Amino acid sequence: MFANRQTVDLNPDFVLQDFEPAYMQAYRRGELQERAELALQELEDCCVCPRNCHVNRLLDEKRVCNTGRYAIVSSAFAHFGEENCLRGWNGSGTIFFGLCNLRCVFCQNWDISQQHSGKECNADEIADLMLSLQDRGCHNINFVTPEHVAPQVIEAITAAVPRGLRLPIVYNTSAYDSLASLKLMDGLVDIYMPDFKFWHKESARKYAKAKDYPEKARDAIREMHRQVGDLKFGTDGLAKRGVLIRHLVMPGQTDEAAHIFNWLAEELSPDTYVNVMGQYRPQFQVGYADKKGKYRDINRAPSTGEMQAARAAAFKAGLHRLDER
Repeated sequence: MFANRQTVDLNPDFVLQDFEPAYMQAYRRGELQERAELALQELEDCCVCPRNCHVNRLLDEKRVCNTGRYAIVSSAFAHFGEENCLRGWNGSGTIFFGLCNLRCVFCQNWDISQQHSGKECNADEIADLMLSLQDRGCHNINFVTPEHVAPQVIEAITAAVPRGLRLPIVYNTSAYDSLASLKLMDGLVDIYMPDFKFWHKESARKYAKAKDYPEKARDAIREMHRQVGDLKFGTDGLAKRGVLIRHLVMPGQTDEAAHIFNWLAEELSPDTYVNVMGQYRPQFQVGYADKKGKYRDINRAPSTGEMQAARAAAFKAGLHRLDER
């Protein structure tokens, strides 16, 4: 049962009395098509994400993310496993994109993120999915793993809005995003939901195969916060606009969590809304698949003590808006 007024902070400072999706202003000014065209130009010499592969994806050339001209959609459905303020009572309208620009050795969705699982969809087909989720009563459109297909996301929004899309857009990302792509999103996305995974580049290199992840994530999250600010809700208790940070607590990584929380409070705002997540389990290349014990240090779930320490670190940093799940 969704109990909105008991699970989110309805402090008047964090409530929007009147809301319309951010993209409506761009639509009324006639800017959506131009924005889509600029976004698609990124694909010609691809620097859509920090991998900077410099391939021509318009010609279907592929490199790290293994995605060419069209995004791969692995699934689209009303998701009831998201934060209460997103799932509400009818679910968050999630569109899961296939493949990924990271190589997390513990990925719980590795069959989607590391394998070609799904169907290539053009902008109109993704718009069809968005409108179908809206018709089902979903509270938002939640793009999951969009970092490597940001231009295609913009193209799909451009196709869906003239056809009647009026739901908030959620950009659900690892935070391994390029600033250029995020700036093209400015005024289109209502809720940014990055997962700030690692603080230390050594951890990022070992577990995600991206040593520059911490730097790029900080840059990306700053830009997200500049665009939409702290998370705010409607009078119905549902998230409408702002940044919602996720941090997945991993075994032995409470030091990383403390650094991340301190940075969020100092660099963004002590009002930053944070979900301290305890869902980590050994998956993919960790656990039974790790025959040589390369990842033995993360071959377990976080302990109760580690979860308590992570939450305590968030409060100590000055963060006070923690998701209650």
